[in-house]
Amino acid sequence: MKKILSFSFLIISLYLSAQVNKPKLGLPDLSNKVTEIKNNGTKVKLTNDEVIKGLREALSRGTTNSSSLASQLDGFYKNPKIFIPWPKEAMDMRNKLVKIGLTNKIEEFEMSLNRAAEEAALKAGAVFIQAITNMSVQDGFAILNGADTAATNFLRKNTYSALYESFLPIVKEAVEKVKVTSYWSPLASAYNKFPGVTKQNPNLDEYVSNKAINGLMVLIAEEETKIRKDPAARTSELLKKVFGSK
Repeated sequence: MKKILSFSFLIISLYLSAQVNKPKLGLPDLSNKVTEIKNNGTKVKLTNDEVIKGLREALSRGTTNSSSLASQLDGFYKNPKIFIPWPKEAMDMRNKLVKIGLTNKIEEFEMSLNRAAEEAALKAGAVFIQAITNMSVQDGFAILNGADTAATNFLRKNTYSALYESFLPIVKEAVEKVKVTSYWSPLASAYNKFPGVTKQNPNLDEYVSNKAINGLMVLIAEEETKIRKDPAARTSELLKKVFGSK
């Protein structure tokens, strides 16, 4: 019986291997298709595979550098481009609290939001890299020849939902670590004492997650623009070849 089972397993294994390795009829491999691009009158030959790998390398570098910058102390808090402000839906609450002299407490709460984003950014790099590795770039040349942030826009459009799902638990952990709620609770209590107000209870985890991802995208776009425009930022032969063709 064991011999029969072993033989059957061998047959199945060989069959599956053949299915995986057999040529796919009607689906030609276009990864090595060569396209010529003119660069100041000079023709540069690039394969689809080179373009895709170049774009992934650029985004990988951009996400790694951006996560590193954002995760530093004050990476969000003192960068006006990505600073996370008071939630818009609670602006009436903020205005009333300012009038009763709670400006310092408001600023402490806003700082805690940004500290949570900085803490979450420590682990953001791995989330972005996974998204970049798994995405299929079939319109590589369109991205390459697009705007200075075309690859970042592609990343945002095609991976935002997946990134959010992966990022949310990281932010929840960060929100708890920096004790955002402890800064929010006394402000909410003070506001609720005003007559006739609607109690405010924004989902801070969702708010910080969206703001943190958007902030990181801003930094990634800056890194992409740098690679496209500054030859010194192209630190590998592949990046030089792909982005030097523009």
